[in-house]
Formats: sequence, C-alpha cells, structure tokens
Amino acid sequence: MPTARFLGHSCVTVDNGKHNIIIDPFLSGNDKAAAKPTDIKVQYVLLTHGHGDHVGDAVQIAKANDATIVANFELANYCARQGCTVHPMHIGGSHAFAFGRVKLTIAHHGGGAGEHADIYTGPPVGFLIEMDGKTMYHPGDTGLFLDMKLIGEMNKIDLAWLPIGDNFTMGIDDAVKAVEFLKPAQVVPFHYDTFDVIAADPTKFASKVKGSKVTVLKPGESIDF
Repeated sequence: MPTARFLGHSCVTVDNGKHNIIIDPFLSGNDKAAAKPTDIKVQYVLLTHGHGDHVGDAVQIAKANDATIVANFELANYCARQGCTVHPMHIGGSHAFAFGRVKLTIAHHGGGAGEHADIYTGPPVGFLIEMDGKTMYHPGDTGLFLDMKLIGEMNKIDLAWLPIGDNFTMGIDDAVKAVEFLKPAQVVPFHYDTFDVIAADPTKFASKVKGSKVTVLKPGESIDF
C-alpha cells in the first residue's frame, strides 16, 4: 500500500517501500514546510508547473539524488538546461516508470518560471499516478473545470489532493464541487495558509464534502491509500 506524505503547500511524497517520488518540492523559502531539501531521498521529482512555489527545490533535489524530473516538455527542458536528468511529457500522455504509471491532465492556471514568472515553461498540468494498483490525483494549482467529472469517470481515484486556498486556485466551494466530480475514496485539502492571501479553514471544506473521506493533514503527516 503506498503512503503519501504531506510536506506543506502542494508538496507531497509517495513511497511504496521500493520507490519514492516527490511532487512540487517547495521546501526552502516555506517556513511551514516539514522537511529541508537535504532531507529528501527520491528517485523521481514531478512538477506540475513552473511557478517558484512548485518548482521550488526541484533542481537541487534532483541533482543530489541523481533523480529524474518528470514535467511537461517545456518545463522539463528548462530543468535540463540546469543540468538535470528529465523525462518530458505532455497533457493526455502517460508513461510507465519504475514506480508506476503517470498520466498528465489539464489544469487551469498559469505556468512560468523566474522572479516574475516570465520564462515560458509550458502549461500547468495535473498528475494521475498509479502505484501498486492504487491511483492518486495531484492536480497542481487549478481552478474548477468540468473535465474533472470525466477524470473521475475514467479513473477509480483512491486519493485526491485539492487546493482550497482561493485567490490563485479553487476556493472551498469549488473544491467541494471538484470532489463531487472526481468521486475519490479519500481527499486531502492543500495549497492553503502558506501565505495570508490563501488562508482557508480545512474543517469547513471537510464539513461540506459528501461521499468521500476527508483527511486534513498537517505538514509532516502521512496517509495510506
């Protein structure tokens, strides 16, 4: 059974005892993060988009672990130019890795690197990650979109992570609708309270969700799926 660990903001690790991956490793510069880049031991780094609070420490972690960065084509090439080993993909595509299969989904957000996010790094994406017969959905930063219903119809999602912080992503009510569309067995809210502008109450989200188990995790806590 895979275990997902929440490290803060949108950063998640997934471990099945043989393989370990990390998604959107924004650790240094995040005073609420539950780990430092030097603590991370992984084989793969998955990136949803180019913003600094998601790429974060990806290059440092990838180089220190001889790990492969998995991202959309443009963002992967951006990381490759910094000396990283990469596996480029794009929306709708899937690929079987040593740990399992990854499929890229759409996400409605921006996607640029650099201080002003003005370096083009392709569109934002979400990830459907299959490991040991289980499926986890990490949408990255996104607004609500109707195709989440299609994602839920085509995939038996065991665990979904959903942003609830509003302003840059879905707020609570839209995230509740996303749960209705996706129909995951379990859901964890994330991307809230890192900054004042995305303050949100996860217990309010949990009280509104119907049909899926909601688990609110503090940075450093884990969930099996």
